Amino acid sequence: MTSDRVVQVAVSRGVATLTLDSPTNRNALSRALRAQLRDALAAALADDAVRVIVLDHTGRVFCSGMDLAEAAGGGAQDQGVREFPDLLESIWSSPKPVVAVVRGPARAGGVGLLAACDVVVAAESATFAFSEVRLGLVPAVISAVVLPRMVPHMAHRLMLTGKVFDAATAAVGGLVDLVVPDADVDGELRAQLIELTAGAPAALAETKRLLRAGAPPLQFGDLLELSADFFASDEGQEGIAAFREKRPAHWVPTD
Repeated sequence: MTSDRVVQVAVSRGVATLTLDSPTNRNALSRALRAQLRDALAAALADDAVRVIVLDHTGRVFCSGMDLAEAAGGGAQDQGVREFPDLLESIWSSPKPVVAVVRGPARAGGVGLLAACDVVVAAESATFAFSEVRLGLVPAVISAVVLPRMVPHMAHRLMLTGKVFDAATAAVGGLVDLVVPDADVDGELRAQLIELTAGAPAALAETKRLLRAGAPPLQFGDLLELSADFFASDEGQEGIAAFREKRPAHWVPTD
């Protein structure tokens, strides 16, 4: 394990576990994390010995979304959001089942990351939020994978308010598949892996293709432009600055 690695990879008994390992910035989607996760996914998909992929994390937070320190002060062409669709597409279209293990908070792009997976196991203490609007941003790119999963009226309310919601609400809304006590997360993960690896590889791949064929195509083009433009906008940069400075953004009423 080296200090420049922010995604750890372990392969055992047909399971590739990709662990987000950047707890100092709450596993934010930094350039390094995005690149390493993309490469780890590609390697797992190319390895015939890998039957199932697990997306796990170290630290308290699953993923806090885009790295706002990197996004501050940049133009639309500089935003990491432009690389994010490829990452979501790799997970969404993977012929191998992908399981997300959410042991703590997931925010914004982190919610998109888990929504692209096939099975999401969450601890009871995990929390979620589409925090974009509170930062002057739009959950555009992640909507491509979130909306096929979620109950529409709940997605509307939670995306528009940006409020934090718990794992039980996430399950009712379709974002999470299984919610278990914190101490039982590893046991539930093992149970899911036993079930998934019992399937034949080609049959699993074709079944997933059929399941994804029933969902709308991921139209990332316009969504990407919308998201990148808001990251670079005056509102977006003000929201990012306010978040980093731990103050209300200028549009928040003070009376």
